[in-house]
Amino acid sequence: MGQCVTKCKNPSSSLGSKSGDKEPGSKSHHKKCGGTGGSGGGGHKEEPSGLSSKASSELMFNGTKNALEVTVETTVIPTSAMMGDLRNEERPVADREGPSLLRIEELFCCYKDPQEESILEEGMERFCNDLYVDPAEFRVLVLAWKFQAATMCKFTRKEFVDGCRAIKADSLEGICSRFPFMLMEAQGEENFKELYRFTFQFGLDAEEGQRSLQRDIAIALWRLVFTQDTPAILEHWLDFLGENPSGVRGISRDTWNMFLNFTQAIGPDLSNYSEDEAWPSLFDTFVEWEMERRRKEEQLKRAEEEDRGCTETDESSPSSTDRLETEGGRGSQTWGGH
Repeated sequence: MGQCVTKCKNPSSSLGSKSGDKEPGSKSHHKKCGGTGGSGGGGHKEEPSGLSSKASSELMFNGTKNALEVTVETTVIPTSAMMGDLRNEERPVADREGPSLLRIEELFCCYKDPQEESILEEGMERFCNDLYVDPAEFRVLVLAWKFQAATMCKFTRKEFVDGCRAIKADSLEGICSRFPFMLMEAQGEENFKELYRFTFQFGLDAEEGQRSLQRDIAIALWRLVFTQDTPAILEHWLDFLGENPSGVRGISRDTWNMFLNFTQAIGPDLSNYSEDEAWPSLFDTFVEWEMERRRKEEQLKRAEEEDRGCTETDESSPSSTDRLETEGGRGSQTWGGH
């Protein structure tokens, strides 16, 4: 997930195989770890006794056993309870008892660095490969958000354990099965806002004490975080940052947060944008740049239409040479007729 998203020099690159596919002959790391089954071994459950007899003293009458008068108490088990037990047996252990802490710890140990109590870049690459996800895709960002990871390329033991328990998964299969729910959850307005703000912090290099995102990393993260719902203005904004007419070197937290408000409040035509409102100055520059780009585009379009119209007119009307030849032919016919 480090270079999985953007920490590498080339933000668009990814670790691992393309689209998370394993290469032929590659071994699945989780199989030898033993932490991937759908359910763990539960303890032996005794079958409920269907009969309960009275004490032997109650089975005696006048010192002799009276078979006809022996009362046998039968424990009646409601049908619904029996079916409930059956349904409970059919459910995976992680669903009916919650994820196994032991299995989560075992899974973590499969990928953790030998020298640290964390999963680092190499382990993260193997982890993503075994999940069949590309380290640079949106699902990995959402997983990091659910794990509340503080840094790219890294899951601490606490982040991994707490994250797996939060999504109720203790195996690779369990994590994969939760992706659709996590993606759906990220579509909620408040959840997306939380994910969006998390993404800025996630992109910072905590070890270097960064307070703003590098421009190229910010561009990659903006494109990534808006994967499921892309604003109409996004690509123009990223083109503006790519051309960098303002000499932008980094994106501050305020600019990052305000851009989400900008996409929600300002229409695609930018007609309701006002410099008098409390937008970052970079947005003023962007709107000027974008309006100028649109004017030039419109002028170019009109010029092309005019050229096309002139060409069509020339092709539909006979040329002067053709007219002269036609008139000359008529004159010859007239003189020849006399």
